[in-house]
This record gives sequence, C-alpha cells and structure tokens, in this order.
Amino acid sequence: MTDQMLIVLGVLVGAIGMFVWGRPRTDIVAIFVVLALMLTRVLTPQESLAGFGDPVVILIAALFIVGQALVDTGIAHRLGEVVLKAGGRNETRLIVLVMLLAGGIGAFMSSSAIVAMFIPVVLTIGNKTGLNRKRLLMPLSIAALTSGMMTLIASSPNMIIDHTLRARGLAPFGFFSWTPFGLAVLITGISFMLLSGRRLLSQQLADEHAADTTAPSAADLVGSYRLADRLHRLHVPAGSPLIDRAVAQIQPLYDRFGAFLVGLEKHPHGTTQFLPALPEIVCETNDAVFVVAGNDQVQQLIETQKLVELPQLDERQHGEALQEIGTAEIMLTPESRLIGKSLTELDFRARHRVTVLAIRHRGEALTSDFVGRALDFGDTLLVTGGWANILRLGKDERENFIMLTLPAEYNELRPARRHAPVAVVILVAMAVVMAFQLLPNSATALLAALTMVACGCVRLDDVYRVISWKTLVLIAGMLPLATALTKAGVTALMANGLITALGSLGPLAMLAALFLVTALVGLFISNSATAVLIAPVAIEAAQALHISPHAFAMTVAIACCAAYVTPVSSPVNMLVVEPAGYSFQDFVKVGLPLLLLTMLVTVALVATIYPLW
Repeated sequence: MTDQMLIVLGVLVGAIGMFVWGRPRTDIVAIFVVLALMLTRVLTPQESLAGFGDPVVILIAALFIVGQALVDTGIAHRLGEVVLKAGGRNETRLIVLVMLLAGGIGAFMSSSAIVAMFIPVVLTIGNKTGLNRKRLLMPLSIAALTSGMMTLIASSPNMIIDHTLRARGLAPFGFFSWTPFGLAVLITGISFMLLSGRRLLSQQLADEHAADTTAPSAADLVGSYRLADRLHRLHVPAGSPLIDRAVAQIQPLYDRFGAFLVGLEKHPHGTTQFLPALPEIVCETNDAVFVVAGNDQVQQLIETQKLVELPQLDERQHGEALQEIGTAEIMLTPESRLIGKSLTELDFRARHRVTVLAIRHRGEALTSDFVGRALDFGDTLLVTGGWANILRLGKDERENFIMLTLPAEYNELRPARRHAPVAVVILVAMAVVMAFQLLPNSATALLAALTMVACGCVRLDDVYRVISWKTLVLIAGMLPLATALTKAGVTALMANGLITALGSLGPLAMLAALFLVTALVGLFISNSATAVLIAPVAIEAAQALHISPHAFAMTVAIACCAAYVTPVSSPVNMLVVEPAGYSFQDFVKVGLPLLLLTMLVTVALVATIYPLW
C-alpha cells in the first residue's frame, strides 16, 4: 500500500469512528474530513472543497425550498390528511400507506425530493396521532431508497449501469426492467418494518418528546378564560341592518350589547372565505359573523339585527377559519405604558387591530365589563384578530407586551395556501422534466425552487431558514472522501480484489458476494460513484465467467440503491436524521438485516429472470 492509501484509509476509519461515537456533530466531522484531506495533500484545496459546489448539494438545497412550498401551500397538510384519514391512529396502516405512497411516486422523481416532500407530512401525522416519529420516518427513508429500484430513471445508478451496458455493445435494460425488483423489495421492506424493524428503533409507540412540547389548542386557550360556550355563528340574511356596513360602523353596536365581533365568513364565487374583523371589511348579504357574547346578548342581537343562529363549523372548516382568525395570550411587561389605563382609554382595538376577548387578573378571568377597567402589571389578555397583527404585538410592541401563549394551530399555518394549484403545477413540471432528463436534476430543482418563490408559494424571507445547513455541510464535506478513495486507488483495489475472488464460487454465491461487495463500497461513497466503479468490473467478470452480464449489472444496480445501513450512505438517510433524532446505530440495527433480506430477494429474482449458465 502507498502512503496515500494509508492516509485515506486512516481518514475513512476516523470519520466512521466519530460517526459511530456520535461526537462531535456530524457536520463538524465532515469539516474535519475536508481539512484532513487538504492538509495531508491527498487532495488539492480545489478538490477538497469541490463538494460544496457539487450538483447534489444544490439539488438538496433546492428541494428543501420546494418541500417548504408544499408545506406553506397546504399540499403536504392535505396529503397528511388523506393518509391520516385512511390510516387513522393505527401505526401499522400508516406505515404501509406512507411506504406505498413514497415508493410509488419515487419511481418517477428524485428519492431526495420524495423525502423532502414527505417529512413534514409524516411529522404532522406524528404530532396529530402522538405516534413515535422514529417509527414513522425510517419507513419513509426505506421506501424512498427502494423507489430508486422501480424504473430506469428512478436513480442515477440505474442510468449509469444502463449506459455501461450500451458502451460495451450489450443490449440495454428496458424502462421497467427494474420494476419487479423494486416491487419485491418494497413489499419485503414493508413486511420487515411491520414485523420487527419499527421495534428495533423504539419500543415506545408514542412520541414522548412531541407530547411534552405540544402547545394548547385555540379551543383550550379560549376555554381557560371560560369563553368556550360564548362563541356564536350568526347568518346575515337579506334585510339585516348590518348589510353594506363596515366593521368599524358595526362594532359600536356590538359594544352596546356587550358582544365582540371577531370574524366574518364570506362566500365569493361559491367558495368559503374567513376574515378577521378588521375595521375596513364590509358585511354583505349571506355573510356569517362570529360573535363572542352571552346567550342573552346574542338573542338581543338576533332580534334587533335580524340575524339567524347557525351551527358551529365542522372540524375542516374550523381549521380553515383558524388560518385567518388567530388567538393568543399576551401579558403586560413591568414597563408597559398600558399599566393604569383602560382599553377604552387606549383605543386598543383601533390602534392594534385586534380585539381583547377577556382579561385574567390575579388568576381570575374577567369576561365582561372589563373594557373600562384599568390594566395592572401581570394582567394577561386573550386577544383575537389576524395572525399578522397578533404577531406584531410580540415583535413591534415588545416594550409593552410579552407573547405568553400561541395555540398549537399557529404551527399549522399555511400562509400561501391560495397558491396550492400553482405549486402542484410546478411540482408536476419538475417531476416530468426529471423523468425525461430534459435538464440536469440540480438545474430542474433549482428552477422549481425559484419558481415557487417567484409565484409566492414560499416567502423569500423563509428561504434561508428552511434549508438544513447542517445536512448540506455533512454531504458537501463527505463527497471529497469519495474522490480521495478513487484518486488513491483504494476503491479500485478493494473492488478488483473482491470481484476476482468470485471466480471460485457458484453462480448464486457469486451474485450474493457481488451484492455485498457493492453494498460495502456504498457504505463509504455515493451510490453513483459505486455504480461507476463496480459496474464495469462486474460486467467484465460476468463475460469472462460466461454468465449473463445483465444478471450481474442488475445485482449491482439494486445493491447501489439499498443504502440502508448508515446515515451517510445516501442523502435520503441524511435528510431524516435530524427530524427523527436517529443515531448511527439506529440505521445499522434496521439497515443491516434489511440489506440481507434485499440481497436474498435480489439473488432469487435475478436467478429467475436472467440465465446464469
């Protein structure tokens, strides 16, 4: 072995050791790898830092933005609702649905895109059901990796291996040649996760961490001020004196009855729209108004304003209403200029564009006759209005208010939900361009991300926040290690030595050994690099041994995609590490037995489909 080989192997073993140990953080380990390769002169500074400009890094960064657009437009939420409705709170059904959906869609688009798109869906399902996210996100990762085995365009190793066959004058694979293998491995993966895989991750069904951090719902917050039974929904029929009057004109009337107008429900062009009770909004025929008041006051309003009581909103409509009409609990600061003054004196509603529904003073909730009462230090106010105006209290008025409680629904806000159709079109266009390889995947994803921003599907201010820089640094820092392994001759030495040893084995044992060799190399370098290295050697070995080269080529292709064993084996695995809190050992415990099962399935199918003698 040369000195360079020994240095690269030392860096490789050191990085793996730190990954297994869990210290320092994975992205810091990646930076150590870059520095070690640069300082030892194994790689030039340009080669050592090339990972930060690699297309896969740009691809993943862009997909974070696309994934956030799917969250902000509500597409991820709706997918989650579909899966949640079909799966309920049954973990088994949910795992099957998530894996089938990810595995099926991933046959025609990037597996990294699939994971980026479904992570928020799975996290939402976990939060709503209380199920352990560790037992849900690993199945997603496995299904996304398996989706790379479905079609020719499902993963880059498939296309590399198909190109290698063509370059040697051999018949290429068909578009769906991979499909039997992908379906069989997906069924195997689902069965394994249901029978034992999920239990290897955690015995706890519930996500205890998620339960500890759950905020109270808007209903809980309102209920804590004894207002749960005081919310009414009133229809405004033709002939009501409220018609064609702005909220600013209506509110004094409601004040006289001791009622609070908090929102309106409108129906433009046959759609339902919910709006906070802002002064400029005009009440129209067939609108509905949301009022907080006692039963006697509501009856007076109904009689004098010719209104009709309506039933409360169903769960879906209630969720839509909370997208526009927010609720929060704020507290006065010790230096607040509001202390000693009443809400009326401060003209609170007009100045801050929110309505105070109740005040808690020294532990007692005051729900009536409080607008003229002087505010005191320590008072908490239950406010309602548009989310932007509520959040402004805690941001622009920090000298006066402390944002005490935001309800759980705040975390489910979909600020760009009206752009959902546009986001779907962009997503489909991205999938089509990727499927037909009209542009490089990184360019396609980048165009999709920029279009999402330009069309308002994700806010420009959120772009840098939604990208997981820790993940990008980890990937960019590990990519040069693959270059160093190749440059120093380590991968060629490993691959050639192991493949040469296959000659003394029987056909089935040869396939199994080839699968394991490919998987072993794939532990340390990208699956694309593995395909480039192993495929030519495997095809030439098959021809020399007078065995079907397609059998060896397909075995290599499936092994390249079966990157289950470590978090650094694939960007797909890296994407789920942080949201689920996985350790290196979690991937080994689940990935190793699944890799062996995949090997058995692959060898059996290859022997059935392709001639080995």
